[in-house]
Amino acid sequence: MISFELGINVDDDRWLDALANIETLSENVANTAFNYMELNADLSSIDFDKPLLIGLSLSNDDIVHKYNKEFRGIDRPTNVLSFANMDDDDFTSEAELYDEVELGDIIIAYETTQREADEKHISLHDHYCHLLVHGLLHLMGYDHQLDAEAEVMEGHEINILKELNIPNPYTE
Repeated sequence: MISFELGINVDDDRWLDALANIETLSENVANTAFNYMELNADLSSIDFDKPLLIGLSLSNDDIVHKYNKEFRGIDRPTNVLSFANMDDDDFTSEAELYDEVELGDIIIAYETTQREADEKHISLHDHYCHLLVHGLLHLMGYDHQLDAEAEVMEGHEINILKELNIPNPYTE
């Protein structure tokens, strides 16, 4: 079983009001995602013998907008941003030096997530879980820039969410 530590930082208290026990929910989502991926994916670039560290910021549109502009050159907020340490050239050599592997950070914007959930007529709970799974997959090296990559990543998302009793987010 994969050992991980999810460091949660609440930048916006609306998360606490909107989703009771969001810390426990987030831990459950991460645990489900890692267990699924350990059994169903090639993650040879991650040393699962060491604890994995993930930073999660429950934030808002203002902060996500700032980071989206600074790091992606996109001048608007988005629902989730992931900063995967695996993308760094020295990730593997750095990971060998320490007793833990820092996978990276995820930031989720409250207003955009709530608005999208409303537009899709789904619960904030389900949409939040989807975005967290999406962010975790990015930290594990998955992407969706190419159609083939997106198909693989979305397949993992659908299966992990199914384990959490959340419907496929890609069906209308």
